Amino acid sequence: MAQEKPDSVVRLLSCALHRIRTTPPRVIASPATQPRRAAVAIIIRVVPPPNTIPVAVDTPLPTLNQFFELDWVKDPLACPEFLLLRRDGAGPSDAVPGRASAFQNFTGDGTWKSSGKAGAHVAFPGGRTEEGDEGGLYTAMRQTWEEIGLDLAERDFLCIGQLDDREITTSLGKRLLMILSPFVFLQLTPNPLPTDPTDGTTIHWVPLATLASAVLPGHIGDKMNAKSRWSSVTVDAASRLTPRRAAILKILVRVLIGSMQFPAILLDLPESDAISGSSTGSPAALQNSRSYPPLTQDKLEKGFPATKPLSGKNRNKSRHQLKLWGLSLGMTLDLMATMIPPTSLPSPAGLNKQPTSQDLHKVALPSLHLPFHPVGGEGMRIDAVAPSLASVFPRFSYPDVNFWIWVFGKRYREVVRGWEASVRDGGSNVRRVNWSGTALNTFYAAVRKALLVVLVLRAIGVLVGLVFAGWWVFA
Repeated sequence: MAQEKPDSVVRLLSCALHRIRTTPPRVIASPATQPRRAAVAIIIRVVPPPNTIPVAVDTPLPTLNQFFELDWVKDPLACPEFLLLRRDGAGPSDAVPGRASAFQNFTGDGTWKSSGKAGAHVAFPGGRTEEGDEGGLYTAMRQTWEEIGLDLAERDFLCIGQLDDREITTSLGKRLLMILSPFVFLQLTPNPLPTDPTDGTTIHWVPLATLASAVLPGHIGDKMNAKSRWSSVTVDAASRLTPRRAAILKILVRVLIGSMQFPAILLDLPESDAISGSSTGSPAALQNSRSYPPLTQDKLEKGFPATKPLSGKNRNKSRHQLKLWGLSLGMTLDLMATMIPPTSLPSPAGLNKQPTSQDLHKVALPSLHLPFHPVGGEGMRIDAVAPSLASVFPRFSYPDVNFWIWVFGKRYREVVRGWEASVRDGGSNVRRVNWSGTALNTFYAAVRKALLVVLVLRAIGVLVGLVFAGWWVFA
């Protein structure tokens, strides 16, 4: 059996899952004034090559170390994937990722009123913690079962661990709404498992190589065959700053402030990889199938016979364009950041010499390849210490708004630099201090001040213009 390449996605996934399993997450305790919490499930599987020998159902399950030593996992044709959901009616018109509306019906990025098929928005399965839930892990498993019919408590799955908690706040970070906990699961078996998504929900299995090519450093990402590209999601700032029924005020704020742009990854996936909630599965097909035939397995899961791949114009029409952004993009970037191989200390430190603070500062922080930087964050390595935050910090369409955010962002930059120094020094403050929450709060404090200054300056400009126009007319 051919062995995996040094920088294969499977090897990088092994590195990531071992890091998650051995690194305790940063857990944020819910304050007494806001006890609400939520959880999502990041589900990963490795699709074996078509020629894989079927695995018996009663085969003992491997440990995490043994899993990545299996022949069908190490095969160069093995394809790691993770699960995303697309819900009908999801769109960016009424939500800002990481803000209040992101959990009105909980999609991981928010639920919206209208969207077309092109550029649809996706999220992880999950939802709010309900009374009776034993914890965040139970919430993630229960919500996944209720939404897509996938039982993460079965022997086929292993809970790897938890990523860092994150705070969900109202628009512009004024008030905490809840704490979100993402949990990572790995499917240990190569056999396809039945799913039963609810009506209006579509399951997409996305190859990890698609994201690796976009976010991992060039010497790693450039080797991936699958490609994805960066895009953006535009959110109307007026919908976040004004009452719902104040139509005239919305128009005025829209003219004065403009819109916000959030980074997104555009995923171009074949329609044959989608499992819709309106279809039914065939148990016989599932029992008779022990591996994933190329481009046909999800058809088999739905009970349809395999068909030949489409070509030409029909192939383009049979593909989904999905946008990964907001909270889902942030959690995905946190996962991808653990896939970067660790860097070593400079050689002058020596074998018997303890590394000094200067040696640690010489070590390049492993960072993702992100084509964007937060407003006011130029020159900082926030993409290294917290790529998920970089994905939820917006840019405004008007340059002067971004300028004033930079002017008032001194405290925010100090927090990020302190965070970076803590990461370099390897101190306990990395986990003890809520760096991400502090950075989020200071950033949106700068945004609020910037918007206030911009509105005042716009109002003064309009007033001066009216006075001058009146003087010119009557003079």
